[in-house]
Amino acid sequence: MLRRLLSIAVLAIASTCLHASKTSAAPAQPPLLPSDFAGWHQAAAPKSSTAPEAADQTDAPALREYGFTEFDSANYTQADNKLNIRAIRFADATGAYGAFTFYRRPGMLKEDIGSNGAFDGVRVLFWTGATLIDATFDHLTAMSAAQLRELAADLPKISGPSSVAPPLPKYFPPASLDQGTLRYSVGPVAYARSGGVLPATVIGFDRDAEVVTANYSTQDGDGTLTLLMYPTPQMAIHQEQAIQALLKAGNSPQAAWPQPLAESSPVSLLVRRSGPIVAITSGSFSVNEAHKLLNAINYNADITWNHPEGYVSEASKTARLLLGIAYLTGILGGAAIILGLFFGGGRAMFRRLRGKPASTLNEEDFISLKLR
Repeated sequence: MLRRLLSIAVLAIASTCLHASKTSAAPAQPPLLPSDFAGWHQAAAPKSSTAPEAADQTDAPALREYGFTEFDSANYTQADNKLNIRAIRFADATGAYGAFTFYRRPGMLKEDIGSNGAFDGVRVLFWTGATLIDATFDHLTAMSAAQLRELAADLPKISGPSSVAPPLPKYFPPASLDQGTLRYSVGPVAYARSGGVLPATVIGFDRDAEVVTANYSTQDGDGTLTLLMYPTPQMAIHQEQAIQALLKAGNSPQAAWPQPLAESSPVSLLVRRSGPIVAITSGSFSVNEAHKLLNAINYNADITWNHPEGYVSEASKTARLLLGIAYLTGILGGAAIILGLFFGGGRAMFRRLRGKPASTLNEEDFISLKLR
């Protein structure tokens, strides 16, 4: 009994030491912001937090929906200029892109920094990888954009599926699109605070819905195009029916339409589905313009051909398998016959050369022990 207890104690100590060694050997996560870049130097140690409230007290729930993981804030100095940088790290590129659209305000001009950028005089907003950067200068210079591009190159990199931005915004027709109004959401809080047109309850965020909204200004009226994407077309069909029922019910106390939907012209409220995407128009569009926008939304599934000849049906695969088995059986049977003729014929020829009959069926062989 004592020996057993000692063995258990030794195993427990060994396990603890092994866990401690693994913990100590785990690589430390790289800092979110560099201490220096492009001539800018940190004035003090950056402030870090893993609480979304530290990044944005008001919109912390929206940051959680986007997959918030870490926040850093640092002040930089350079000659006669100062710079404050707020960096927010998310779980993947989808979160960084969504937060970028959430914080981008109408009127901000597009800037080529990172994966996408925008600025409005002294403030520059951009995202790259899984990181969103909000930079505020004392005053912008001709080199400010180039300096932030160097910062973007120094930020932590990600790879694999988490580095891919959501494809849904690419389905927006580019003509008459106000790019600065595009908002991407994956949860009800961010969607509502971004000025969503539909009630969050009818979208189905519990079904992993993605939502993108953007404004259009056309000769036949202005309005909003909303795109919803679901994991499967079946889910999209169900939500399309729910949205159709909501629009047919009208603005009643039971429907509880949001203000943008209530102020829309009835002729502009149209719905169309393409694969897992549901498109909705609202605002003051004419019927023709609304139909034109909806007809421009067509889901394209990415297909990878694994065979040069293209698609192969299951029946063809089965037939090919059976033919392959028949060919293999024939080959093995022919090989067996050839080997039989070779070895059998060789043995018969050898016996004939020794003056014996080819077959041993009529030969009376006996065993002699040769005892004397």
